[in-house]
Amino acid sequence: MNDLLFQYLLRLGDDSLILGQRLCEWCGHAPTIEVDLSLSNLALDLIGQATLFLGYAGEVESGGRDADALAFHRDAEDFRNCLLVEQPNGDFARTMARQFLFSSYQLALLDRLCSSADGRIAEIAAKAVKEVRYHADLAADWVVRLGDGTAESRGRMIEGLDDCWRFLDDLFAMDDGERALAAAGIAADKAALRPLVQGRVEQVLRQATLSMPGLPWQVTGGRTGRHSEHLSRLLAEMQVLPRAHPGARW
Repeated sequence: MNDLLFQYLLRLGDDSLILGQRLCEWCGHAPTIEVDLSLSNLALDLIGQATLFLGYAGEVESGGRDADALAFHRDAEDFRNCLLVEQPNGDFARTMARQFLFSSYQLALLDRLCSSADGRIAEIAAKAVKEVRYHADLAADWVVRLGDGTAESRGRMIEGLDDCWRFLDDLFAMDDGERALAAAGIAADKAALRPLVQGRVEQVLRQATLSMPGLPWQVTGGRTGRHSEHLSRLLAEMQVLPRAHPGARW
């Protein structure tokens, strides 16, 4: 059971870590100072969540690796994040489309994990869900503003949602190990979460006067270490200093 829990914690932590790194790329490049600060704060929240989940993963593994070691000294195939969070930012509308879909999913997930049979997971989820509720509201607000805005902003939001939609199944992917943890009350049953997430997404898209995209051919594999080429490039930048100077301390 320890190995199953370790893998599950990696999935939780890696999602937050990789999306946090992506959002950091907006620092100094966002449309306004206010938006720049908002995205930076979202990134800090996510990296904080990653620190807690990966720190717990290191304890469960009992192999001497802490959160930093798991973040900075694993190769791309060892990461267990969903494919959505590793995709490039694109323009601002696409970033918000990605954030909207992921935060809608993460909010439902963390809300369920607040009742996890694992006390540490429940404790982390209870803290993180307050942050993610803000993330989800902020992203939804931008989906509405851009979707129901000008012809240009509407077109870009439609393109962003269409591009992200192919990673929907990967968000909810579960293997036998995760199902066993869900049966034990430790993990969340993602099949039960999907209708909740879809309902929220549909509600926001109606406010944005947008239609639900059709379900295109789905790309999966992130949870088992089969990633896009984008993750390796992201990690090359994120891990460059720790890899070049192993054992260094600030």
